[in-house]
Amino acid sequence: MAEAAVQNDSRWLPDLEFIKQELQRQDPTLLSVGIALIVVLLSFVLWKILRGSRISRRAVLLVGLCDSGKTLLFNRLLTGTYKKTQTSITANSAAYKVKSDKGTSLTLVDLPGHESLRHQFLEQYKASARALLFVVDSSAFQREVKEVAELLYQLLTDVAVLKNAPPILIACNKQDISMAKSAKLVQQQLEKELNTLRVTRSAAPTTLEGSNSGVAQLGKKGKDFDFTQLPMKVKFLECSTHDSKEEDGDANISNVEGWLAKLV
Repeated sequence: MAEAAVQNDSRWLPDLEFIKQELQRQDPTLLSVGIALIVVLLSFVLWKILRGSRISRRAVLLVGLCDSGKTLLFNRLLTGTYKKTQTSITANSAAYKVKSDKGTSLTLVDLPGHESLRHQFLEQYKASARALLFVVDSSAFQREVKEVAELLYQLLTDVAVLKNAPPILIACNKQDISMAKSAKLVQQQLEKELNTLRVTRSAAPTTLEGSNSGVAQLGKKGKDFDFTQLPMKVKFLECSTHDSKEEDGDANISNVEGWLAKLV
C-alpha cells in the first residue's frame, strides 16, 4: 500500500515541476496583474453573495408582549391612521414603503405576542429578518420587565439571529401615558435583568443532551452585560401609537419611521 501511494505521488512530480517552471518563466509584472485580477474577481463574487443574502432578507419583524402596541404600530406605519386592534393569533405581513427619496419597500411582519405562539412564529420568520422592531409597553414596563427580558433573551441568544445580526430597535411605546418609563430607564433595567438571566441560565444544570442547541452565550464573559457587547446594533427610541387625549389622535412614530428608512 505504501509503495502504491509513493508511486501515485511521484506521478504528479513532473506536472508540478512543469507548473513551477512556467511560473518562473512568466513576466513578474503580468503574473502580478493576473493575481490582482483573480483577487478582484473573487472579491466581487463574495460581495454579490453577501448583497444577495441581505436583499433576500427584507422582513422587519415586530416582536413584543401582548398589549405592547405592536399591531397598532403596524397599522399606523402602513396606513397612518388609528385602527382598533385585538390580540393576534397569527402573523400579519404587508409591504411598507420607507419614508425616503429611495422609494424602497420593506416587508413588515407583526408576530403574535401571546406566550404560547411567540416561539412558533419566531422560528418561522427569523431567517428572513432584515431587522427586529421590539415593542415595549413603557407604561406597564415595571411589572412586565421580567417577561420582556425573557423574550429579549430568547432573541439575543438565538444562534440564527446572531449569525445574521439584524439591527434591533427597542421601541418604548405608550409615552403618552404619564406613568411611562423613559427609553434610558428601560435600557438600564433590561441590561440588569438580562445580566441576571445570563447568570441563572448558565448556572442551571443541563439535564438533556443538546437541550442548549441553538442557544449562544449572551454578551462577554466576566463582564456585566450591556447592549454594546452584541454583534448587532441595538437602539432605544420613545414613541406613542396614539395621542393621550383621544385614541384616534395623531401618533408620535416619526423616529420609528426614520429608523426604518435607514435600513435600506
